[in-house]
Amino acid sequence: MTSPLSATDFFSAKLRFETDPADLAADRAAGASPLVIDVRSAEAWSQGHLPGALHIPGAELAARADELGTDRARAVVVYCWGPGCNGSTRAALSLTTLGFTAVRELIGGFEYWAREGFLVESLAGRNRRSPDPLTAPVRP
Repeated sequence: MTSPLSATDFFSAKLRFETDPADLAADRAAGASPLVIDVRSAEAWSQGHLPGALHIPGAELAARADELGTDRARAVVVYCWGPGCNGSTRAALSLTTLGFTAVRELIGGFEYWAREGFLVESLAGRNRRSPDPLTAPVRP
């Protein structure tokens, strides 16, 4: 019989397998370069995405895994629309079944990345919206 998962185990695992927009932005600013993958549709991608992200729709991820390189230990962050979308969870599961060992999900997805005021790239160029005071502190 296996022992039940403790709260400490659960929350430790969450932090190991998830990242949030502020932490991803801080990691990137510090020079960390996780491979960031947007798993949304082409239409969603063209509306806006994280700068430097790779676009591979979730349904194509397994078939296009060779585009991610051969380093299965490379840090990878996957994202979808937002908290109401489980596409990034499905993508993370797909990548881990393919042998990727350092996969994290961007909690809040593209929605919270944009709402927290981080740079967004689209067909119209790059822009940054004002942070939503319900998701990030508003700085003068």
